[in-house]
Amino acid sequence: MNAPTNVDVVIVGAGFAGLSAAHDLVEKGYSVRVLEGRDRVGGRVFTGEVAGVKVDFGGTWVAKQHTAIRELADRVGCTPVPQFTEGRCVLWLAGKRSTFNGTIPKLSPVALVNMARIQLALDKLAKTIDVDAPWDSPRAAELDAISLEEWLDRKRARWTTRAMMTIVSKVEWGCQTSDVSLLHVLRTIRAFGGFDFMMDAEGGMQESRYSETTQEIAIRYAALLGDRVHISAPVRRITQDADGVVAHTDSDQIAAKYAIVTTATEHRGGIDFEPALSELAQGLVKSWTLGALSKAFVAYDKPFWRAEGLSGQSLIDTGSTFGTFDVSPSPDGPGVLMAFCDPRVFDSHAPDVRKAQIVKQIIDIFGPQAAQPIDYIDQCWNTDSFAPGAPNPAVAAYASTLYGSVLAEPHGRVHWAGTETAGEWTGSMNGAVLSGQRAAADVAQLLLAPASYDRKKARS
Repeated sequence: MNAPTNVDVVIVGAGFAGLSAAHDLVEKGYSVRVLEGRDRVGGRVFTGEVAGVKVDFGGTWVAKQHTAIRELADRVGCTPVPQFTEGRCVLWLAGKRSTFNGTIPKLSPVALVNMARIQLALDKLAKTIDVDAPWDSPRAAELDAISLEEWLDRKRARWTTRAMMTIVSKVEWGCQTSDVSLLHVLRTIRAFGGFDFMMDAEGGMQESRYSETTQEIAIRYAALLGDRVHISAPVRRITQDADGVVAHTDSDQIAAKYAIVTTATEHRGGIDFEPALSELAQGLVKSWTLGALSKAFVAYDKPFWRAEGLSGQSLIDTGSTFGTFDVSPSPDGPGVLMAFCDPRVFDSHAPDVRKAQIVKQIIDIFGPQAAQPIDYIDQCWNTDSFAPGAPNPAVAAYASTLYGSVLAEPHGRVHWAGTETAGEWTGSMNGAVLSGQRAAADVAQLLLAPASYDRKKARS
C-alpha cells in the first residue's frame, strides 16, 4: 500500500457530477483527487460504435433548458445536433401497427380522452411537489403510499392508457408501473417541467444530442483536470474522524478534509463507511435501487424509413424493445436506429439472439427493408460492474417519505452528489452537473470556515 496522498477534497466517481465538482473546486484554488472505479470516465454516459458511427450507450439527450450541461459541452467544443423528428411516428399496440404525428399516438376518441385526462391529472399533482424535498410536499405520505399502477386503477385508466404509461415507466425509471411510487413519478414530472416536456423530442427533453457523443464531453472535461483523475481506482472504504477523511482503494489511500461521493444511491452500499451510515441512510441505499434499461443499435445503408415519411421514432407495447429513435448521422447514411430494450426479456440471451429479437421487431415497425442490417451492437447495462441498472432509481412506495430526507444529507465529512440528489432536472445529465456544483459549493464553504463543521457536529 502506498503512502497516503493528501488533498483538500477526494471525489468518488468521474461522471458529470464528480467532474463538475472537481472543476469548481480547482477553480476555487483547492486540491482534489477524483477516483473512478471503471477504466474510463463518464459514468452512465458511454460511447459505442456501429457501422463506423459513434453512438450513446447511456445518457443521450439534452433540452434547450439544460444550460449547465450545454455550457460544459460548449467549453470543450462538443456540438449539439437536433434529434431527427420529421415525419410520422409508429405505434405498435396489441399487435396492430399505426402511425401518428406529435407526442400522442393516434387512438380512438375515447382512448384519447382517457389518456388526456390521466396526463392532466399527473401534471396537476406534479405542480404540488417540492422537487428538492418531495417527501415534504402536501399529501406526500398519501402519494408515496401507492404505486403508479395503483393510482391508474383508481383513475380508471383504460388499457391503452396503461400501455402507454408502461412504456413511459420503462424509459424513465426502468421498471413496471407497479414498481415505482406515485410520489417519485410526480417528482420526475415536476423536475422535467411537465409530462409533455418529459416525453417530447422537438422542444422537449429529447431535443438534441451530441455528434461526438456525451461521453466525449466527459472525456474532454476530465482531460482538463489532468492527473487529478484516476481511473481503475474503485473506492472500497471511506474512514473519517474530526480532522478529515481517508478514501481507500486497492492500492492507495487518499487523505482529504472532505469527500464527495457521486455514485448512484444504491451503489453507496458498495463502499464500507467508518463510522457506518445511519439507519436511515442504509434504508435509502436498500430502497432507492436503480431500475433496468438496455439499448440496442441497428444500422442500415441509409435511413430508409425517412423516404417513407417516418421519423424513426416508435412506441411498442410488447417484445424486447419498447421504443426506437433515429440517430443517423446524415440522410445519406448509414441509417441508425436506437432501440430501448427491456432487460427482463433481453439481457440474458446470447448476442445473436438479442439481435434477432430486435431486428424482427424493427421489421414489424418499419417494413421488410429492415431485414438487411449492415451492423448491430447493444449495451446491457445490468452487466455493468459499477452501476448496473437504468439511469434513474425505481423508487417504490413508501421509500421517498421514509428515507428521502437523507438523500443529500452529509454523512459527517462525506457529501453526496449525483443526478438522483438534484432537485430540478433530477435524473438528467443536467441534474448531474448541477448536483456536482452544489456539493462543491457546500464543501468549499466548509473549507473556508472549518469551525462551522465542528459546531454542527457538536449540535448533533
